[in-house]
Amino acid sequence: MRRATALTLLLTTLPLCACAPKPEPAAPAPLALDCSMAFDAQSAKLTAQPHLVPAPHAPGEPYAYYSMEDGHASYLITLKGAPGYPAILMQSAHGGQVTTTGCPYGDAKGYKQLMAYLDSLKTWTRK
Repeated sequence: MRRATALTLLLTTLPLCACAPKPEPAAPAPLALDCSMAFDAQSAKLTAQPHLVPAPHAPGEPYAYYSMEDGHASYLITLKGAPGYPAILMQSAHGGQVTTTGCPYGDAKGYKQLMAYLDSLKTWTRK
């Protein structure tokens, strides 16, 4: 009799377990920069990763911007005519902090300008 009761209990609760909500999949980790890769190869690899959304390109702006869907990482890829071209920069947000890293393939002075510009955006607020 105990066996029958246990079997009945198992058979009635099993369907309930199948209907339990499934946990949300973890957000995909953005690719880290690898400055040993050539600029063109790294640009292609970064922009081909899933869950990456390109920002609309502003006319005359010598940069391409991309962000992960979850907003935790963004990339700035310079285009011809940009300070520091060629260069790739990445901003990552973790625990309320934004970290900027990058790969300077071109002009060092222009690259420093780019880093300063992106770092200035960390404290920018809309008024």
